[in-house]
Amino acid sequence: MAISSAEPPPTPSLHGKTRIVITGLGCVSPLGPDVPTFWRRLLAGESGIDDMTKLDTTGLRNPRGGEVHGFDWELFGDEGDCDEASQFAFAAVHEAIADAHLLDPDLALTGLVFSTNFGGAASWEAACDLASAGSADAELFGQFLPAHAADYTAGRLGIGGPRRTLSNACSSGANAIGAAADWLRLGRCEIAIAGGHDSLGLSSLAGLSILRTISPDEIRPFDVGRNGTLFGEGAGVLVLETWESAERRNAKVYAELVGWGLNNNAYHLTAPDKEGAGLAAVMRAALADAGMVPHEIDYVNAHGTGTQYNDLAETQAIRTVFGTHADALAVSSIKAATSHTMAAAGALEAIASAMAIVDQTLPPTIHYQTPDPQCDLDYVPNAARKAPIRAVLSNSSGIGGNNASLVFRAV
Repeated sequence: MAISSAEPPPTPSLHGKTRIVITGLGCVSPLGPDVPTFWRRLLAGESGIDDMTKLDTTGLRNPRGGEVHGFDWELFGDEGDCDEASQFAFAAVHEAIADAHLLDPDLALTGLVFSTNFGGAASWEAACDLASAGSADAELFGQFLPAHAADYTAGRLGIGGPRRTLSNACSSGANAIGAAADWLRLGRCEIAIAGGHDSLGLSSLAGLSILRTISPDEIRPFDVGRNGTLFGEGAGVLVLETWESAERRNAKVYAELVGWGLNNNAYHLTAPDKEGAGLAAVMRAALADAGMVPHEIDYVNAHGTGTQYNDLAETQAIRTVFGTHADALAVSSIKAATSHTMAAAGALEAIASAMAIVDQTLPPTIHYQTPDPQCDLDYVPNAARKAPIRAVLSNSSGIGGNNASLVFRAV
């Protein structure tokens, strides 16, 4: 919807707090190189997971993953080299800026928060190969730095506001969105671009294989036969701005980001804490920040990795927080369709949350075949569903016990 200056001024979201809205979306994902393709294929129950072709998968637990296809870097007119993860991030920002109709004067004051797990993994591997051969490449050195995507994107597009790069494992994308919201509340900027990005690399996949988080076959979130996740690549980006800025620009609005929370389990490198206590705490913190109570949430976009312990702990945490309302909630995981896109995951899931509100449609949990008696919620199995969706809570968790939750509401 568009904000019209003829409309009466809205009431603050809570306690006079700055209202923050989403005015632009952009992505590169295993489901497609833009948001319309991503959303269409997600609702169709399609999967972007297939045999990986970009690297040698010998020795990995599973040769399948979520590669990006149909992405053409030449469309963006860069004649020089650029790390692939940074390409994904730049393309997602380019789409989000166009979607939000931001102009150069806006961008000069816009903030940028990126997040990544492995930065330029491909560039790092190439630099190591050159170093072992007795040579070095200064350009590659710059490209594998975690902040390269933010530096490159800001420089090419003239994004001149505050800039930050975060890395909080697989909750990084959600953390970036929350950090941008904090900037808007603090008045550091009126518009901020936020999201996460990663690309597939042999070094990162080898490490994730060692941790035994990878499924030997397929991602089946919340299914009794779930046995791990599969990793992928891409980028997801949101344009966030204050209500006043969006109103002044007469911008279309997807949804309002009303609250968020973050914490860590302080428990184990990969296993969730007992009964999902950390995740329950972060959902409560996000709801408190939003000034909302559990029964106001209609849909939970779950972290839902398809691992035995994570899906059980998340189910338990949802029951702990939502009580009897948990039985009325819709809960789904999009990772069986997108793969686990690492730092991009929380941002892609935020995009799915916003689009669910716009289209009043729940994205499905695909590959759901056999219910688990211990995972006993409505997981929107295998087919998208029309439903009234006023408010969404989106969960992200990561290695080291990092948790984040975002709360979105219809405008």
